[in-house]
Amino acid sequence: MDEVFKALADASRRSLLDRLHARNGQSLNELCEGLAMTRQAVTKHLAILEQANLVMAVKHGREKLHYLNPVPIHQIGERWVRKFERGKLAALSELKRQLEKRDE
Repeated sequence: MDEVFKALADASRRSLLDRLHARNGQSLNELCEGLAMTRQAVTKHLAILEQANLVMAVKHGREKLHYLNPVPIHQIGERWVRKFERGKLAALSELKRQLEKRDE
């Protein structure tokens, strides 16, 4: 999970993930369009995203298409985000109960 957090720490990599989320299965050329990065920089960022298992690349003829793998992000949500939500939801529920009790 450390590799996922490190990969997500960079704004350029998050931008690439957003682009793949919007349209999955893009080539390197398509991902480079409209970015203020060199092709080599995009390639390096994609390699880091692949190492973190956030992106998968599949050869399709002469092109290599890149696909978003949402599983590691989901796992972060399950492991880190949800456990913090539980406490807040319990507190809101208790507040609601107390307010309703007061109004009776």
